[in-house]
Amino acid sequence: MPGIQLFDNRRDRKSPFARFEKSRLGLYLHIPFCRAKCAYCDFYSFVPNEEEIMERYVDALILHMQSYRAGAKDYLPDTVFIGGGTPTALPIELLLKLIRAVKRNFTLAKGAEFTLEANPATVDVGMLRRLRWAGVNRLSMGLQSANNEELAALSRVHRREDFAESFRAARRARIENINVDLMFGIPYQTKKSLMKTLAYVVRLGPEHISLYDLILEPSTPLAKRAPGLPMPSDDEEADMYLAAVEFLAQNGYAQYEVSNFARPGYQCRHNLKYWNCEEYLGLGASAHSYFRDSRFSFARDVKRYMHGIEVPTSRIKMTDENDVISPQERIGEYIMLRFRLTAGLSDREFTRRFGFSFTQKYGKKMQPYISGGFAAYKDGVYALTPRGMFVSNYILSDLLDFEDLGQLHLFSGMK
Repeated sequence: MPGIQLFDNRRDRKSPFARFEKSRLGLYLHIPFCRAKCAYCDFYSFVPNEEEIMERYVDALILHMQSYRAGAKDYLPDTVFIGGGTPTALPIELLLKLIRAVKRNFTLAKGAEFTLEANPATVDVGMLRRLRWAGVNRLSMGLQSANNEELAALSRVHRREDFAESFRAARRARIENINVDLMFGIPYQTKKSLMKTLAYVVRLGPEHISLYDLILEPSTPLAKRAPGLPMPSDDEEADMYLAAVEFLAQNGYAQYEVSNFARPGYQCRHNLKYWNCEEYLGLGASAHSYFRDSRFSFARDVKRYMHGIEVPTSRIKMTDENDVISPQERIGEYIMLRFRLTAGLSDREFTRRFGFSFTQKYGKKMQPYISGGFAAYKDGVYALTPRGMFVSNYILSDLLDFEDLGQLHLFSGMK
């Protein structure tokens, strides 16, 4: 089946007991369906014109899982993330079928984090109870803004009132780990309106909050409309971001990554795999993986993806990308991803991994940013400050040669 033939079973072992151990793995499943396409979204997703395509896609995704069952037998997935798109745009029976297939094809670690993305307009308490009973223990809900005018500008299919009802439904369903996605830098938004949104969300009391800077991707409808819309300036966005970081810290949400804030013990374990350069396997159309020293992605085309899974002898090209990561790329990716985290980059750990000192190679380049308050250095650890995180793309492009990094899809940074 597709995927298995890309890899062999050789693995480096760290101890004579390694053959009795299983490596941890993050599992990501991509659902490319939505009830409506948001004007800013550049992820691979679309509105299906018939339910049959959703059924066929889920069946293909299950076949794909089966094809990886043998190749992943040495792994113990301890995080699962079903994202999109809008996974809850699937009928509940298809979602449950998919979850059962995950458990049937992979041996999940005890206490595994199991996240499902949900749009507020697509869930109710009965559905959420069934999902929790099936094993979902973390819900990621996209609010984006508590201002209905701002939501309309983003072409979201819900209003603030819909989100409030869905959030209460999740609590009634006894889901005890909820993330709320928010955005800043969006049309009509001001610092004042952002702070009102944050205050509203903090009153609800989710365990985790993500706050993303809107990136206007050229291919999106919002990018085409943006010149005619009132948009915050770069300076205003910087003020928004720094004020948000401070406000969330004051209310018990510690920043641990550029865009992520959590109460103690509720950091997203799945996303930390990306930022800590750990292995993850992504299945589904457009899904990306970092698995067995290779980076690869599957076709950004549902029909091509399904046909390649269903007819493995068809010779259809299943992957859009399939690269073995070079040592230089590995170094650059590690630096980029560690600087996303408030924990930063330890020179000792860097030396252990790569055989040379980060300070010796990059220390001089870091000094102006440390002096300017964009980075800090303490006890052998380099980290970006909130000011540095907002301009992290600039800092990292100065620090690294991006041509040596390949196609790293996880880094969207700030400015």
